[in-house]
This record gives sequence, structure tokens and C-alpha cells, in this order.
Amino acid sequence: MPTQCGRCRDGETFDIPFSMAFQPVIDLELRRVHAFEALVRGPEGQSAASILSQVTPENRYGFDQACRVRAIELAGRLGLDRRLNINFMPNAVYEPSACIRATLAAAERVGFPCDRITFEITEDESISDHIHLSRIIDYYRTQGFLVALDDFGAGACGLNLLANIHPDIVKIDIGLVRNCDRDRTRRVIVQAMLSVCRDLEIKVVAEGVERAEELAVLKESGLRFVQGFLFARPAFEALTPDEAIDFR
Repeated sequence: MPTQCGRCRDGETFDIPFSMAFQPVIDLELRRVHAFEALVRGPEGQSAASILSQVTPENRYGFDQACRVRAIELAGRLGLDRRLNINFMPNAVYEPSACIRATLAAAERVGFPCDRITFEITEDESISDHIHLSRIIDYYRTQGFLVALDDFGAGACGLNLLANIHPDIVKIDIGLVRNCDRDRTRRVIVQAMLSVCRDLEIKVVAEGVERAEELAVLKESGLRFVQGFLFARPAFEALTPDEAIDFR
């Protein structure tokens, strides 16, 4: 732990140039953009893979910190007035109060309210220490942040992770959303997940909505928040305005 926490103290950086694209999360009820998710891109808009392929155990902490700061700085520069969703790597957080300092400093520097930031935990990342993750989430909530469980249904932790961390938001993985209008199994699973989250008072977002038929099934199931190419692709260093979106 001292070696890892030294990365906070020593100000470890991520020296590979990168930037962010922003994809809107849609509120179907209010017919407006509810939030923007910051997605890593190359410095000229290259794919996320071009950057993620260069992340190693040795530079992971610096990458996680740099992504948070870059997302907040861009959001401030672009005048974002909605929620900002930032992906983060729980395994890169060693001591929550220390590892959050750069995030808080960036938010203060650009005047972006912490209570409009949501941190997304991807279920694909291997998380073995749920107690440590709960400590991170508890501390983040004291700072005003919300926490989302991303790609829910794609990983191995599933309902155990949902029960242990009780996120504010669950984002249903694209693998379950895709063709949910044609596949009864997917449709039943999505409806069951919506029912569970509704009972737990957890907000649900469907990711990867690409077809109007999928959207129709999700709306019929009572889903309010969606994200996907049907509405808007990620915009490099830009925010897609409400008036540019067909809310169906």
C-alpha cells in the first residue's frame, strides 16, 4: 500500500496524449439530454483502443487520474450544464481521500459542481475486494458524487456487486439491449432488471440503443433513460445539443 499511495504523493502522470468525446444520456420523459458520458479518445479523435492498449499496471493510476481531470476540464470549457459521467478504475484507487484530490482540484479550478459528477464503475473490471470498493463509494458520496454500475450484465460479479455496493445508477449492458425486441430471453431479463432496480430505487440506463424497435420495447417496459447511436454518437471534444437529437 505505501508504494501505491506514493503515486498520489508523487503526482504520477500519464504521458501519452489523449482527449475525450462526449455521448449524451437521454431522458425520454423530459425529452432532453440528462447527462454526458466522457469517453477516452486519441488526441485527434482516434479510437479508445488506441489509448487503452497503452495502459499498463504501471501507468494505470496516472491514466485514471488524467482521465478524470481531462473530462472535468473539457466539461468546464464546453460549458456543460448537465451531469458529467466519468469512467473510473476501482483498482487504481488506493486511498479514496488521497486519490480524489486531483479530481476535486480540477472541479474547483473550472467551477464544475461535484454534485453533477457521476463515476461509472465498469463491471468488466475484475473487482475482488468489495469492501474496499464500498469504502471508495462511501467516500465519494460524502463529496457529492453519484456512482453508476456500468455494463451491468456483462461481467461475472452480477447481482452480488449490485447488492454489495447499491449504486445510484445501473447501466444495462449493450449485449442485453441489442435485439431485445427480437429475443424474448433478453427482453425478459431486461424487464426483470428494471423491476429489481425500481424496487431498490436505483435509476436505470439502457446502453447501446441503436434501433427504434429496441427503443419501443424499452419504453414499453417503463425505461426512462437511454444511451446509444439511435440518438447520438460520441462527439469529439463537443456536446451534442438537445435540438440536434431526435427524441422519438
